[in-house]
Amino acid sequence: MKIVTTEEMRHLEQAADATDVSYDQMMESAGRAVALACQRGLEVIGCPVLVLVGPGNNGGDGLVAARYLAQAGTGVTCYIWKRNVEDDANFTRVEELGLPVIWAEEDEGWEGLRQRAGEAEVIIDALLGTGVDRPIGGSLRELLEVVGGIVRRRKEGEGRELAIPSFPLSRPSSPMLPLVVAVDVPSGVNSDTGAVDPATLPADLTVTFGCPKVGQLRFPAAEVVGRLTVADIGIPPELLQPLELELASGDMIRGLLPQRPLNAHKGTFGKALLVVGSVNYTGAAYLAGAAATRVGTGLVTLALAGPLHPVIASKLTEATYLILPHDLGVIAPEAIRVLAEKMGDYDALLLGPGITQEEPTVEFVRWLLGLRGAGRPGRIGFRAVEETEKRLQLPPLVIDADALNILARTEGWAEHLPQGTILTPHPGELSRLTGHSVAEINDRRIETARECAREWNQVVMLKGAFTVVASPDDRTIVQPFANPGLASGGTGDVLAGAIVGLRAQGLGPFEAAVAGAYLHGLAGQLAREEVGDAGMVAGDLIPRLPLAIQWLRNGRRAGNNPLPFQPS
Repeated sequence: MKIVTTEEMRHLEQAADATDVSYDQMMESAGRAVALACQRGLEVIGCPVLVLVGPGNNGGDGLVAARYLAQAGTGVTCYIWKRNVEDDANFTRVEELGLPVIWAEEDEGWEGLRQRAGEAEVIIDALLGTGVDRPIGGSLRELLEVVGGIVRRRKEGEGRELAIPSFPLSRPSSPMLPLVVAVDVPSGVNSDTGAVDPATLPADLTVTFGCPKVGQLRFPAAEVVGRLTVADIGIPPELLQPLELELASGDMIRGLLPQRPLNAHKGTFGKALLVVGSVNYTGAAYLAGAAATRVGTGLVTLALAGPLHPVIASKLTEATYLILPHDLGVIAPEAIRVLAEKMGDYDALLLGPGITQEEPTVEFVRWLLGLRGAGRPGRIGFRAVEETEKRLQLPPLVIDADALNILARTEGWAEHLPQGTILTPHPGELSRLTGHSVAEINDRRIETARECAREWNQVVMLKGAFTVVASPDDRTIVQPFANPGLASGGTGDVLAGAIVGLRAQGLGPFEAAVAGAYLHGLAGQLAREEVGDAGMVAGDLIPRLPLAIQWLRNGRRAGNNPLPFQPS
């Protein structure tokens, strides 16, 4: 599913109109999609519905939606603000149905608006569409403030998630607490920057058209979009093909999952080696290793400092272990000799979770990655290092956590990484790698990930809400998950383990990163539904990774949990 800017969407509609899909047809499809979303998702039949109709195409979409809802037996009122209805075919059809219409300029003191909004169980916001780039003022601001005062019904941020709703959504317990459906975007949201006007009416459900918009995947807009569904309005697929920015979907990830032949053995599903953990961070080793086993890897081996072995092995019995020399519980430089003997047996390598940035480990990482001149040879000496490096055959590499921070302290690191490496920084780690502030990175998440992927010639995953995966050739995929339950220690270790497990099973670097992030996010959705997002811990994701895979493979839903949104 492609993601577009406002200008790209405008060009797509123009190009579609130049073929066999007219603007009128697209408006008809858009309005019908809004009505269907209300009927199927909100059970509006027989409920009072208020449609706020603005002057442009967005208002036209709202009028079409009102007509379809009325024809389905819903009680609809249209509240019209600054719309010229002369020669407006959609308004004429609404009139012919005899729907109640209130004109904002004739509604003294907003009394009609207050009454209808107070009675409505669903309010459809079709006032302003995409392309808003200036503050809302005047009568429109007053209108939205009146409705906003009536619609306050929940704590800030409650129930906001970027997913297609599990049908049916709960209807409000009181007619004073209506659900809000936004047409394309909530009025006042900038569909490029994600900026939100103070007067914006937060939506419970946004029905956007053709493609999701970049601004809908940026904060603060993501907080007011509510649940997002994307409606097909007839844009020909060939027009979408050249666009490079995509949103991950269940269908996409299902096509990436490794096959599971009946005559398989453990070698069929790859061998993953994880260099992880330290005496103070045993959990990181366990979480990454357990995640790698739970995405279907044939054999998972944890390479870790000796003192960690009895602790981790008693908890993770399915893995095998490679005991590394240590210095007070952190991996020592001599460990590269041990790894040199075994590395060639593995299909993918994860380096970083929980290894710390103690000097012995810094030295070990630098020499393991061949960062000559960046560190001292220490106890093992130059000759021993050179002899060991000749025997080192690094498998496809995933670099995470402390290993990223060690790179940030190492000049010229990007020139030495093997091609096809996956780097998985969160904004703080990327800040250290690039010198840009966290605020700058978060303001330009998609652009920053792309720039880093091109500059370093590697796959870069920028973690966080709506994780971004970018490749050096500009392929870029945004994940649809924003889950506060994932904002706790260890969830990144689970993600890294899932990625290296998929890489070991033969997925390419970009595909492994995209699929691993999606499974991680979907497992988080499942956990959030079952235990909530406060108190959800990284370990809750582990048993839900295979459930996420099963869910995708079977094309079905477990319980009431919503799959990440897809076209309606």
